[in-house]
Amino acid sequence: MADSDEPVQIDTAVSHPARIWNYWLGGKDNYPVDREIGDATLRVYPEIADLARHQRAFLGRAVRYMANEAGIRQFLDIGTGLPTVDNTHEVAQRAAPEAKVVYVDNDPLVLAHARALLTSSPEGATTYLDADVRDPGRILREAARTLDFSRPVGITMLGIMIFIGDDDEARAIVRELVDAIPSGSHLAMTHTTNAVHGERTDEAIRVWNENGSVPMVVRSPEQIAAFFDGLELVEPGLGPLSRWRPETNPFGDAPEVDEFCAVARKP
Repeated sequence: MADSDEPVQIDTAVSHPARIWNYWLGGKDNYPVDREIGDATLRVYPEIADLARHQRAFLGRAVRYMANEAGIRQFLDIGTGLPTVDNTHEVAQRAAPEAKVVYVDNDPLVLAHARALLTSSPEGATTYLDADVRDPGRILREAARTLDFSRPVGITMLGIMIFIGDDDEARAIVRELVDAIPSGSHLAMTHTTNAVHGERTDEAIRVWNENGSVPMVVRSPEQIAAFFDGLELVEPGLGPLSRWRPETNPFGDAPEVDEFCAVARKP
């Protein structure tokens, strides 16, 4: 399923965002260095754990929308993170067993779990690429082994562009990916902002950047909206991910969070 069968080498002394996120979600696929940074961030911004859960719930809602309402049968999940319940292929193939999903991440631990856990329905397909979002050309070339880019594709990029600090580079990455997919395709994205909690979010980002191995950047709602230039935003548009088509909320009331999201259609 993965693009390599070589033994996976994991440096347990270096943190990785996917493992810290797993820790915030209550998972066990993380190491002391990941928990140390996760706890440091929680001390200044305890809502980050709820934000992580809301992002996971948004993934399910967005993929269900694309599969059920938009008729998407191919998905490119960039920045996969560690497998948990209701991964993209599970949500998509529950709606359409023939759906095909390509996962992309660059954490060796994600790669190791992908081999064992990212299975597929008999009618569909699920593959994994060990690749970096900074190389969209390679992602597109290798994903084309599984996906037909002449037909609509749903691209998910949840919490990944926060690690591309340069605005021009970040927009160019998204533009190259969107340019490669046909009309009727969709882009779902989440991105950290400080529009809701302001200085408290800025302090959490400072703690992360001082301790983590991969720095992150916040962007304004206007900067996040620029990623969707040329696309048609699906209602309710761009806003806190906890407010995007919420279902019965398992976490109680859905307060605004400093992680904005949108789903958009390529005309």
